Amino acid sequence: MKSSRSRSRSKNNRNRNSGGGGGNVVNRVFDSSGPEGKVRGTPQQIIDKYNQLARDAQLSGDRVATENFQQHAEHYLRMLAEAQREIEARREEQERQNRERQAERDRERSSRQEQEASADPAQAPQPDIVEPAGETGLVETPESQPKPKPKSTRSRSRKPKAEPVAEQPEAPQPDADGPAPEAAE
Repeated sequence: MKSSRSRSRSKNNRNRNSGGGGGNVVNRVFDSSGPEGKVRGTPQQIIDKYNQLARDAQLSGDRVATENFQQHAEHYLRMLAEAQREIEARREEQERQNRERQAERDRERSSRQEQEASADPAQAPQPDIVEPAGETGLVETPESQPKPKPKSTRSRSRKPKAEPVAEQPEAPQPDADGPAPEAAE
């Protein structure tokens, strides 16, 4: 059986940061027990509320209450600043790790490309060969040599060209559905 004393102690400590990290303090909702009662909200909302209460106390001439509200606001301001520093440090660490991973991937990619180039001679850079003028470096094959012209024989006689035949008008064709039309003479 738990004593009421341990219960009240854990109740009072519930809003405290329990070690490093602390979760998302910037957006977390806190219950602050100030001199004027509870103030609830995110750290920025609580800071704004305590600053407003400090201005009101200053206008009414209560220097002690003004200082008290300012101290409460300062407490949450320090919490918020620390949380933002941690967030920024985590972000910078992640960016550094991302840059390192990207550099490692780039190194792996370039070494892989070099290995592929050395393994496949067709992909490897080829040396430039300078050939003397007039030489192509190609081997002569029978297909590449010019074909000899056939020998002409003049003893052949030519056939006379046929005379063009004069065209005669065609006779009309019969339609498939009726008798053939009469031809004009």
